[in-house]
Amino acid sequence: MSTGPADGFGSEIREADGSFEATARVVDAGGSDDERVVEAALRPRRLAEFPGQPRVRDQLGLVLEAARRRGSPPDHVLLSGPPGLGKTTLAMIVAAELERPIRVTSGPAIQHAGDLAAVLSSLDEGEVLFLDEIHRMSRAAEEMLYLAMEDFRVDVVVGKGPGATAIPLELPPFTVVGATTRAGLLPAPLRDRFGFTGHLDFYEVGDLVAILHRSAGLLGVEADEAAVREVAGRSRGTPRIANRLLRRVRDWAQVHGGGHVDHHAAREALALFDVDEAGLDRLDRAVLEALCRRFAGGPVGLSTLAVAVGEESDTVETVAEPYLVREGFMARTPRGRTATGRAWAHLGLQAPAHAPQQSVLPLDDDGPGRLGG
Repeated sequence: MSTGPADGFGSEIREADGSFEATARVVDAGGSDDERVVEAALRPRRLAEFPGQPRVRDQLGLVLEAARRRGSPPDHVLLSGPPGLGKTTLAMIVAAELERPIRVTSGPAIQHAGDLAAVLSSLDEGEVLFLDEIHRMSRAAEEMLYLAMEDFRVDVVVGKGPGATAIPLELPPFTVVGATTRAGLLPAPLRDRFGFTGHLDFYEVGDLVAILHRSAGLLGVEADEAAVREVAGRSRGTPRIANRLLRRVRDWAQVHGGGHVDHHAAREALALFDVDEAGLDRLDRAVLEALCRRFAGGPVGLSTLAVAVGEESDTVETVAEPYLVREGFMARTPRGRTATGRAWAHLGLQAPAHAPQQSVLPLDDDGPGRLGG
């Protein structure tokens, strides 16, 4: 996979000779070029290779096969779910299955209608446009996208004031694949223009084991079954985390264990990188420690809890809290955050009688909110 210079906000990826060749025009601040190349190499190329998510995989496969038989682009596709579950991978697979190029950009990069118009006007017939974090597009760009998705045209406004003229620009048929971690933030008119919506759920340990065996083979890592299961069990049900932990375990084995990844190497490496048996990292445990030891299990407001662990409120709320709530370590109540019985047990502490035994979410909690903040 080759990566070109960063000279814009789009990225075009074409499949050639069975592998993806990318001319990237977006800079990912989340890691080095080498890390991005490795992550891209671990992505499945075809729908049949995509592990887990059987419901979404089967539904999407039906949509794509029907479009191929008709000889027309498929309906627009919206993929939602937490980070790291494969939304970008599925977007690449859509293009590969259709044997069409894919143009990649993101919602934050499209802040003006003109930005979107430039991308749309350069699309070829049948091309796939992947919009990551689509819920973060500007309102003006969203309104332009409505018309483009439905009628395959955009109105380009020339001039200003009373003399402004809207020039309709016809577009070739194309397919939008949108990805979002916050589907509830998408306006209804935009959601309604997607013919297929798939929600990705967290993976079972068995699926993560299959993913890790495949990744180990691609990375040239010799890994025991016990080691792979150890990594899978601490990966939060997320393939991206599983692959990242596998690379760190590989590093430990190369330095301390002769290169072979066994159960001992996995446990030692994960302990070194502060990932415990439940998949909790340093921040997760700091939040639970603060809840139980400093605030007697709560309830405590989000901002107070963030100050106690030395992090920003948004970091605690978006990074640590979702997993702690999902796994039953923390409860969200109208009065604030509280530690559950499982949190006390995980820390080896005696839970008070008032501690809830599982996480509780308010019925109207559709977003991050600031409960008890």
